[in-house]
Amino acid sequence: MANVDITITAGKTHVGEPWIWRLSREFNVKVSIKKATIDSDFAFAQVELEGPVEEIQRATAWLMTTGMHIEAQQRAVGA
Repeated sequence: MANVDITITAGKTHVGEPWIWRLSREFNVKVSIKKATIDSDFAFAQVELEGPVEEIQRATAWLMTTGMHIEAQQRAVGA
């Protein structure tokens, strides 16, 4: 299992979209919200993704295709 902390920044066009819900439903990852600020114009979320490395890679690749800004903060791979 691996853990990756990522920061997601979304503009007005993505604020109303259920992207955190989609991460937890469409990929085999556990999503933990560490910090978030969301209003009608801007969204900022620090989340931890936990799961198989391949699924975390798929999830982050999908996030990158949405047009939101994604930045990895920390990576950890457990035994």
